[in-house]
Amino acid sequence: MNILITGGGGFLGFRLARTLLARGQLGGKPITSLTLLDGAFPSDVNDFKVRAVTGDVSDAATIASVCTRDTDAVFHLAAVVSGAAEADFDLGMRVNYKGMELLLAQMRKCSKPPRMVYTSSVAAFGGSLPEVLDDSTIANPQTSYGTQKVIGEYLVTDYSRKGFIDGRSLRLPTIVVRAGKANAAASSFASAVIREPLNGVAYECPVDPSTGVWLLSPGKVVEAFIHAWELPAEAWGTQRWLNLPGITASVAEMVEAMRKVAGDAAAKRVSYKGDPRIQAIVKTWPVKFRTPRALEMGFKPDADVESVIRAYIADEKIKI
Repeated sequence: MNILITGGGGFLGFRLARTLLARGQLGGKPITSLTLLDGAFPSDVNDFKVRAVTGDVSDAATIASVCTRDTDAVFHLAAVVSGAAEADFDLGMRVNYKGMELLLAQMRKCSKPPRMVYTSSVAAFGGSLPEVLDDSTIANPQTSYGTQKVIGEYLVTDYSRKGFIDGRSLRLPTIVVRAGKANAAASSFASAVIREPLNGVAYECPVDPSTGVWLLSPGKVVEAFIHAWELPAEAWGTQRWLNLPGITASVAEMVEAMRKVAGDAAAKRVSYKGDPRIQAIVKTWPVKFRTPRALEMGFKPDADVESVIRAYIADEKIKI
């Protein structure tokens, strides 16, 4: 099994790589090679038996070097995230659209159609929405990032229909708690409002405490990547996209859950100062879903926000 992870140096991509190496197999077949593509990698990447390629997903020569004829599995996580794609339209289109198009074209050259997991987003939704979204809600993105992600979903579906690949697209909730430094995603506050106080740092939240978030933990989303890949094509049928299950919480509820887990001192490190740019983006995103199809297919959400916070504390070995 020869595997490619684009965005493999990022928080989720590198975690996925470590998980796959620990498993040693994917779909019941031993992993023979694991290639990671990203613009930068963690300092300990050389501690793992991977091929780490520093490069640009929108460069044809780079894509040709990492996606070869014998590539069996592709996890496409590389992206310019929401806030950055909105601020720099050309950059978002180059990476999120052109990069996707180049990768799919290269996958057609594989000796057999590779199986692909593509990370989309709930930013696919926007505009006038029902209070609770479900699998019948039509994608209507109101950001450049969401638009680029939906284009990718349609390409995955059509390439699968044509038999060029065996693809499946996952619409990710906001991933909480992301370790490390904040990125340019408009949703970055959802991790920072927990991560920074737990690390003893005061945090000024750019959105109102009533702001809701549809969230999923890093551990559960990595499980979802692998589960999505291992499901047979018949399980997906002609609908190659999926809203992943998650849990809904307001920022205030997240801070309260942190208080219950880590005490008053952590919660008191949070203050609020609205950022109109961030709030304008976030308010277009849905926060409540029904996901019967995902649940029937075996995808699982977290139990509650407290369990998400406890998982982060355990993963990062934080002393409370």
